[in-house]
Amino acid sequence: MAHEVPRPKKRYRRLKQLVHALAYIAPAGAIIIVFRVIPIIAAFGVSFYYVMMGKIVGFAGLAQYRMLLSDSEFWNALLNTTYFVIGTVPASLFLSLFIALLLNQKIKALGLYRTIYFLPVVTSLVAVAIVWKWIYHPRLGLFNFFLDRLGLNPLMWLEEPRGVFSLLAGKLGISLPSWLSGPSLALVAITITNLWRGIGYNIIIFLAGLQNIPNEYYEAAKIDGATRRQIFWKITWPLISPTTFYVVIMTTIVSFQVFTLVYLMSGYPIGGPLGTTKVLVYYIFEKGFESGGDMGYASCVALVLFLIVLTLTLIQRRVIERRVHYY
Repeated sequence: MAHEVPRPKKRYRRLKQLVHALAYIAPAGAIIIVFRVIPIIAAFGVSFYYVMMGKIVGFAGLAQYRMLLSDSEFWNALLNTTYFVIGTVPASLFLSLFIALLLNQKIKALGLYRTIYFLPVVTSLVAVAIVWKWIYHPRLGLFNFFLDRLGLNPLMWLEEPRGVFSLLAGKLGISLPSWLSGPSLALVAITITNLWRGIGYNIIIFLAGLQNIPNEYYEAAKIDGATRRQIFWKITWPLISPTTFYVVIMTTIVSFQVFTLVYLMSGYPIGGPLGTTKVLVYYIFEKGFESGGDMGYASCVALVLFLIVLTLTLIQRRVIERRVHYY
């Protein structure tokens, strides 16, 4: 039987639907193109040139990429960023899921609790940084107040360049090599602040995933005599795997892009004590806007960061997505 040619009215209807669809996505598409696609393409092009004070002074080719390999500041910023991501992603995943499980119960004032946990997400980062800098204050801070009440020595927090592993080992009389010292206490303090500020978003995402699980599964498991632990590992955990997959990927991407908290909490010079809180995005900002406006080298670092995040995202999709269960 010959293929039926669509009638003119049907073609007109499809064209009309296509025009309407394009009109709906045009505003978001324009924003993505202007603020995402074009800057990425422009940064890729600029990374092959020497740029000083916003002016192109010569063609660099791959010279700046080769220079990046021997740049100790870049590797230090990459190490600090890696510490930050490792400290943020697992802790955010565990804490947000744990709190979401607690909030997914039939308790009084549930809406109030949800609001309280989400409030830090919509709070100004400047306000968050100011409050937490006072909490970490060496003499007047709340944390050192509690340490003093416990009979422990106060800590310098945001002013401490030594690694947390070295500090702990020093209490035990053990000396660790520098490569085992771990992230500085200043970076750990900023990581804690970032967790407090951003965990509410992941809580809401996990809560939505938990509430989408059909209650019939839980009722059947209880009839079969399953324990709470078995219900979680056999029902809840597999069925929220799409949500977990999303949270892991998004938290990883956002953690690699941390900048504002570091900029606001590190003091002067930015980058913290001995550069132990200088992360990649701040290093890009420093090179592009503070150190003579070397936008070519800053674009080079930005492209490398983009490739790192892209590679990790693809690896996460390949490894984690296999374990995602859709229902």
